[in-house]
Amino acid sequence: MISLARRFSLMRLAMLAISIPLLTSGAMGQDVYPSRPIQIVVPFPPGGVADVVARAVTPALERILKQPMVIVNKAGAAGAVGMQFAATSKPDGYTLMVALVSISTIPEVDQLFGRTPAYSREQFAPIARLSADPPILVVRSSAPWKTVGDLIADAKRRPREIVFSSSGLYGASHVPMEIFMHAAGIKMRHLPTTGGAPAMTAVLGGHAAMWASPPALAFSHIKAGSLRVLANFGGQRLAALPEIPTLKELGYNVEYYLWAGLFAPRDTPATVLRLLRGAARQAVDDPGFKSAMTKVETPVAYLDADEFQKFWDEDAKMLSEAIRRVGKVE
Repeated sequence: MISLARRFSLMRLAMLAISIPLLTSGAMGQDVYPSRPIQIVVPFPPGGVADVVARAVTPALERILKQPMVIVNKAGAAGAVGMQFAATSKPDGYTLMVALVSISTIPEVDQLFGRTPAYSREQFAPIARLSADPPILVVRSSAPWKTVGDLIADAKRRPREIVFSSSGLYGASHVPMEIFMHAAGIKMRHLPTTGGAPAMTAVLGGHAAMWASPPALAFSHIKAGSLRVLANFGGQRLAALPEIPTLKELGYNVEYYLWAGLFAPRDTPATVLRLLRGAARQAVDDPGFKSAMTKVETPVAYLDADEFQKFWDEDAKMLSEAIRRVGKVE
């Protein structure tokens, strides 16, 4: 005869034996992140700043995360198509995005024109800022201005006569010029083009006198003597142009960067975001990443998620104010 206590003991063991396979099956059904390739959306065509930064950082992230990183260029509507795609992707850590400062301006422009924004900033979780390149104020070498002071004095004498070019209306080189003009109390005339190369061509060809150029696009022309640099828009002088002052040094409340950051959809699990933050932190110290960024003359300017969120909020506020000052331009 089996005692009552022994019978209960055997029943417990039988129940445990049944439950173990179920628990194991459940645990095996939950993949450890990351367990498959991760796509990085670049909302612009190949060859631009976002694409260059994405292609520089992905080899390092692959080594750290031990999964392939697939870059997907989803261009269209000045970046809105790719950003909307990333914003509405499944928040599981397998769709990330490398975006530029324009992530903040596109919704503002949509609202300005009474359109429903393609996405909102609140749909994204910032993981890390990877780079931040201050544009430089370049003028054609034949221009009469040797300093920012010369330019401002002339612009005040001839409001709206001096022409500056940009890569596009409300774009990454238009907005800093608007911020500068507001700080200096001057008005100049805007010649929008379809990109960085056309904006540079407009200056070199004499159709515009100046623009806020990414340093990497301007260096060869500066060395050739066809462009003169008056100032940079950053918080400190550039190592490559140590003799060129910042606009802040000259007394103008202007600080603007052409930055690139890594983002995920907002509802991505906190555990996944923490892992990605750690991976990004390691990636920016990777010698391969640093070398790739040096080759394209783009400075690494890492900020972790919390610092990046604070920077992004302040930057977006400044850009929003600038766009509202410009107003609707059809």
